[in-house]
Amino acid sequence: MILFVRDLTVIDFSYLCAKRGMLGESYIVDVELDGKLDDISMVLDFSLVKKQIKQAIDQLLDHKLAVPTLADGLSLTLAQQQQLLKFDSARGQINMAAPTEAVALIETATINIDSITSFLQHHIMQLMPANVAKLTITLRPEPISGFYYHYSHGLKKHDGNCQRIAHGHRSTIQIFTDGMLSLRLNKYWSERWEDIYLGTAEDLCQASELKFINPATDTDICFAYQAQQGWFELTMPASHCEIIATDTTVECLAEYIVAELEKIDPSKAYKVVAYEGVGKGAIAQSA
Repeated sequence: MILFVRDLTVIDFSYLCAKRGMLGESYIVDVELDGKLDDISMVLDFSLVKKQIKQAIDQLLDHKLAVPTLADGLSLTLAQQQQLLKFDSARGQINMAAPTEAVALIETATINIDSITSFLQHHIMQLMPANVAKLTITLRPEPISGFYYHYSHGLKKHDGNCQRIAHGHRSTIQIFTDGMLSLRLNKYWSERWEDIYLGTAEDLCQASELKFINPATDTDICFAYQAQQGWFELTMPASHCEIIATDTTVECLAEYIVAELEKIDPSKAYKVVAYEGVGKGAIAQSA
C-alpha cells in the first residue's frame, strides 16, 4: 500500500556550486510511503506525515547552506561551535563562519536534486515506524513560465531561521510598466540577480573585524552580524553581490526594484511583484 502527500512543503535553502558559487534554491516536496497497514488501518496518519516529515525536512535542510563535503576546493573546520568553511568556485572564493545548525553537510561532490533527495530520504527513513518499508521523496522546482532568479541572503533581525547568513530562494519576478507586463525589465532583473548574494549595507564590515575567517582578496565583500542563533560571518567576491541599503526582506527588495526603476525613468508608473520562493512574496508600486 502506498500513501502519498503532494505539496507537503517547500524547502528554501542555498548551496555551494563549483561553477555558480552560492545560489538560492526552492523545491516543492512530494512524499510517498510504501508499507503495511498499522493497527488503525493506515500506513501512517496524514497528520503525522505532515508534522513529522515536514519537521524533519525543516531541521535537516530548510533555510540552511547545503555544503557538498566531497567537493574539490572545500575546506571545513570547527572552532568554538562555529562551522568554518572555505570554498573555491569559478566565481571566486567563498568563506563563511556560522553556528553548526546553519549548515547542512551532505556527503556528495555536487549538490543537486539527486544528492539532496538521497540525503533527506536516508535521514527521514530512520524516523519512520516499522510498518513503513520504503520512503520516496520527490523534489521539484516550481514550474515558472516567466522570469526568475536565484538569490541568497541573511536577515539578522528575524526570530526564526531566516536570520542565517546564507539561505536563499528561487523566485519569480514580474514587473509592470504603466500597467503592462514588461518583458524587457523582467529579463534585465532576472539576469542582474542571477545567482546573486543580496547583502544589507549595515552588515558590511572590514576584514579586520572578522573573528574566524579571512577574505581571499582585497576586493571581496565582508559581512558579519550577531543574531539570536549566534555569530555569523561571510566573505564573497564583489561580482557575486549586490548591496541593499535596507534589510533584504522580500518587501524591501520589491521597493528597491521600484526605486531603481524610478531613477532611470520617473515618468512611468511601476508595479513589482517579487516572490520569495514559491507562492509568497510582496508587491510594491510607484507612489
